[in-house]
Amino acid sequence: MSWTRGLLAVLAVCVLLPAGSVGCGTSDAHEDGGGASTSPVGKVLDGTDQEGRHLREVGKKDAPEVGVEVQPDAGGTWDVRLSVHHFRFSAAGAERRAVAGRGYVRLYVDDRPVTRLRTTAYRLPARFVPRGTHHVTARLYADDGTAWAVKGEPVQSTADITASEPSPGDTARPGAASGTPKAAAGATDATGMSASGIDLRTGGRGSPDRVGKAS
Repeated sequence: MSWTRGLLAVLAVCVLLPAGSVGCGTSDAHEDGGGASTSPVGKVLDGTDQEGRHLREVGKKDAPEVGVEVQPDAGGTWDVRLSVHHFRFSAAGAERRAVAGRGYVRLYVDDRPVTRLRTTAYRLPARFVPRGTHHVTARLYADDGTAWAVKGEPVQSTADITASEPSPGDTARPGAASGTPKAAAGATDATGMSASGIDLRTGGRGSPDRVGKAS
């Protein structure tokens, strides 16, 4: 969805999937997988993400999916909302092994890691979004640190946002929706995250663009 706050122009690109849910924004970025586990779930590939974490290939059918929507918030922050399907967030401190359709989300801005999430809502600090166009990516991981993947591509979604300096006294107002998601493969409801359900498909905000259910 496109928003403006004075000269602040926002283009939020949404991947909208069913059964989304919202909880409080939390992260446990200090935890990290210690390498691929011996779990029989999927197949660990030689390929890795940009941080060197191996991909864990699963079949297209019932693969996890994730969608991301980003909108401007008060004080220059950004409201990040995830929608997930065929995926459940595991609790902090979960055993480091891959379990089908479970794990966490890592959030990136322009491929730079920001935080690890075990819920569908997060407030992105303004310092991560200086003036210009940026790419906010949500990627699904198993608890052993491998990235869920379909057809050799990580299960992720990307929203493009553009920020410019606001004019004094200007306020935000809704604009026109636009955009195409860069992802889809893996999703879930945030079970165990004290979250309430919300359907992010409403509002005419777009539809998933699936490349092997992932991109």
